[in-house]
Amino acid sequence: MATMNSNLQDKLDNLPSASGVYIMKDGNGEILYVGKGKDLRKRVFSYFRNQEHVSPKTRVLVGKVADMEVILTGTEKEALILESNLIKLHRPRYNVVLRDDKRYLVLRLDPKSEYPGLSLVRRIRNDGALYFGPYSSAQAVRRTLKVLYQMFPLRQCSGPKFKTRQRPCLNHQMGRCLGLCVGTVSAEDYAQVVEQAVLFLKGRTKDLQNKLRDEMQRAAESLQYEKAALYRDRLHAVERTLEKQLVTSPHFRDQDVIATRQREDDLALAVLFIRGGRMVGSRVFAFGIPQGGSSEVVGAFIQQYYAQQQALPEEILIAEPMVDRALLSDWLTDLKGKRVTVRLAQRGDARRLLVMAENNAANYLLSEMARQEDNLAALERLGEKVGMETIPRRLECVDISNVRGQFPVGSLVAFLDGEPDKSAYRRYRIENVKGSDDTAMMAEVLKRRFTDERDSQFLPDLLVVDGGRGQLNRALSVLAELDLSAQVPVAGLAKTPRRDSQSGPNPGDRLYLTGQNRPLLLKEDPPLHFLLARLRDEAHRFAIRYYQKRHRRGSLRSRLDKVCGIGPKRRRDLIRHFGSVRSLVAASVEELTQVRGISWKLAERIHVALRGDEKGGRASSN
Repeated sequence: MATMNSNLQDKLDNLPSASGVYIMKDGNGEILYVGKGKDLRKRVFSYFRNQEHVSPKTRVLVGKVADMEVILTGTEKEALILESNLIKLHRPRYNVVLRDDKRYLVLRLDPKSEYPGLSLVRRIRNDGALYFGPYSSAQAVRRTLKVLYQMFPLRQCSGPKFKTRQRPCLNHQMGRCLGLCVGTVSAEDYAQVVEQAVLFLKGRTKDLQNKLRDEMQRAAESLQYEKAALYRDRLHAVERTLEKQLVTSPHFRDQDVIATRQREDDLALAVLFIRGGRMVGSRVFAFGIPQGGSSEVVGAFIQQYYAQQQALPEEILIAEPMVDRALLSDWLTDLKGKRVTVRLAQRGDARRLLVMAENNAANYLLSEMARQEDNLAALERLGEKVGMETIPRRLECVDISNVRGQFPVGSLVAFLDGEPDKSAYRRYRIENVKGSDDTAMMAEVLKRRFTDERDSQFLPDLLVVDGGRGQLNRALSVLAELDLSAQVPVAGLAKTPRRDSQSGPNPGDRLYLTGQNRPLLLKEDPPLHFLLARLRDEAHRFAIRYYQKRHRRGSLRSRLDKVCGIGPKRRRDLIRHFGSVRSLVAASVEELTQVRGISWKLAERIHVALRGDEKGGRASSN
């Protein structure tokens, strides 16, 4: 057994043979690893015995463990849930941590509504509504909705109640709405269209086709030829749509297919989303290789990914045996409320799907390897141009965003080896500059960045400011004031002025360097140009996003203050309920009434007030 301190030895000697969670810590109390076990004593002792048979990473982990905490649970399933929650909370260094933990878009339809309609959401609630997806991008959702509304013209207006209108909406005139607002369809006929749309979204296309044929036949027999023609056109539209979709499984089940591929210290995990036997999307995640190898990655991914209330399939296909497969199946079944199976796929169609997922993961690793090589080559050339003896692996870029001096903000983004290091992103609310002096705002951001105790310990290899000679000189003066001129090289990245591009060929972006009178024309080095443009555009995006958030909050406060019956408490309750200003502005009257203390009349007033100016002014970013 590995050498350890007496405190840790005492805790190991007194470990119970019961289910629970163990938390490994280093000498400073930092959590290194969180794990679970059906028999904690047996599980934890496996780390410290037979060191020659464990992986190198496990030996490194064990060498750092100085303390341990144990939490007992009643069942192994409770230990699984607790382990998942603790990993999400503490994000230990030696655990597999899902960094891309955003919720994907899903379509929601509430069958309890009088006239159900589709809405886009990211959170799946236990509210009796139907959810369809997931969709890996907004573009995929828009394509689906476009096709869907052409075949099944569900209502697209918000709110469950309809006011009498003298003219139908534009969607109705285009044949993409049944005209509920002008009473051109009965509740029974609308319910039929909803049922057909649900069958299509569930992938039950054979049932849908049979239903449309039956409705067409009944309408023809009762001499309702226009109605029969409508069902005929809808049937043909469904058939044309299905012809374009790739059939991946003859069983027409909802499946997620998970496979991994490994290259040196990188591991890619690919997920294929199969709904109703047809592929609707895919996603690839990147991880470092953990102590337990790819099976541990897959198990940790399943725990963290589906704990976020993602749309659960009926079946999850995996490539390698997993100790906790049955336990994960039971846990997922509890989440979904219906049986979910985690199945080892070894032959037939399931194996073919896994090979497809493995190829996606392998292709990702190859493209990442090529991109990393391109990035390092571009960074090496950048170092030569700046006059550096080493490769500038860490780049930082500062940007400012405001509209005529209102809601001014600054952003700082960092790239490490040519890729975003989002843990080092910072945003700043400008506090000491009045008016729209972007150069002075940039100076304030730089002073705060390099005097902050947390950030000043890590300096960039190269600081890039958005702008030309003037911005570069101002940045140099700030660094000189902070006595950092010798430690932090600076460059200015400027877009081509319009007057220059009008007088001749566009020279492209320019890189201004210290001590050089003429800027470098980056169009002569496309890979380097692409890298620096990505860095600047990311700083733009991050700054504008923060500006929009400040602007929305400011304009929301002023608009809600004008609504009779809304005070500070209800304003906080509204934002807390919807989670963000954007979601609050997009909420329907019905959704607003779900907030405690908001009546229907008050919800209508809020809805009118919020829709008065949803987007506000456009931010400038320099």
